[in-house]
Amino acid sequence: MGILKEESAQTSAELILIVGGIIVIAIVAAIFYKNYVNGLGNEINNTDVANVNNNITDLKNEF
Repeated sequence: MGILKEESAQTSAELILIVGGIIVIAIVAAIFYKNYVNGLGNEINNTDVANVNNNITDLKNEF
Protein backbone atom coordinates (compact mmCIF):
# COMPACT_ATOMS: atom_id res chain seq x y z
CA MET A 1 0.00 0.00 0.00
CA GLY A 2 2.80 2.45 0.78
CA ILE A 3 4.35 1.94 -2.66
CA LEU A 4 1.09 2.77 -4.46
CA LYS A 5 0.74 6.04 -2.56
CA GLU A 6 4.29 7.04 -3.42
CA GLU A 7 3.79 6.29 -7.12
CA SER A 8 0.60 8.31 -7.32
CA ALA A 9 2.30 11.21 -5.57
CA GLN A 10 5.17 11.03 -8.04
CA THR A 11 2.73 11.00 -10.96
CA SER A 12 0.94 14.04 -9.54
CA ALA A 13 4.22 15.89 -9.06
CA GLU A 14 5.27 15.13 -12.64
CA LEU A 15 1.92 16.33 -13.95
CA ILE A 16 2.23 19.56 -11.97
CA LEU A 17 5.72 20.14 -13.39
CA ILE A 18 4.54 19.54 -16.95
CA VAL A 19 1.56 21.87 -16.59
CA GLY A 20 3.78 24.50 -14.94
CA GLY A 21 6.26 24.25 -17.80
CA ILE A 22 3.50 24.73 -20.36
CA ILE A 23 2.23 27.79 -18.46
CA VAL A 24 5.73 29.33 -18.38
CA ILE A 25 6.15 28.76 -22.13
CA ALA A 26 2.74 30.32 -22.82
CA ILE A 27 3.60 33.40 -20.73
CA VAL A 28 6.95 33.87 -22.49
CA ALA A 29 5.26 33.49 -25.90
CA ALA A 30 2.60 36.05 -24.93
CA ILE A 31 5.29 38.56 -23.90
CA PHE A 32 7.16 38.13 -27.20
CA TYR A 33 3.88 38.43 -29.14
CA LYS A 34 2.95 41.60 -27.24
CA ASN A 35 6.32 43.17 -28.05
CA TYR A 36 5.98 42.14 -31.71
CA VAL A 37 2.51 43.68 -32.00
CA ASN A 38 3.64 46.89 -30.28
CA GLY A 39 6.53 47.13 -32.75
CA LEU A 40 4.14 46.82 -35.68
CA GLY A 41 1.98 49.58 -34.27
CA ASN A 42 4.94 51.94 -34.04
CA GLU A 43 5.99 51.23 -37.62
CA ILE A 44 2.48 51.83 -38.91
CA ASN A 45 2.15 55.07 -36.95
CA ASN A 46 5.54 56.35 -38.12
CA THR A 47 4.72 55.53 -41.75
CA ASP A 48 1.32 57.21 -41.53
CA VAL A 49 2.82 60.34 -39.97
CA ALA A 50 5.49 60.51 -42.67
CA ASN A 51 2.84 60.19 -45.40
CA VAL A 52 0.73 62.96 -43.90
CA ASN A 53 3.78 65.22 -43.60
CA ASN A 54 4.68 64.59 -47.24
CA ASN A 55 1.12 65.34 -48.36
CA ILE A 56 1.07 68.60 -46.39
CA THR A 57 4.43 69.60 -47.83
CA ASP A 58 3.19 68.85 -51.35
CA LEU A 59 0.09 70.98 -50.77
CA LYS A 60 2.20 73.80 -49.41
CA ASN A 61 4.44 73.70 -52.48
CA GLU A 62 1.41 73.86 -54.81
CA PHE A 63 0.14 77.05 -53.19
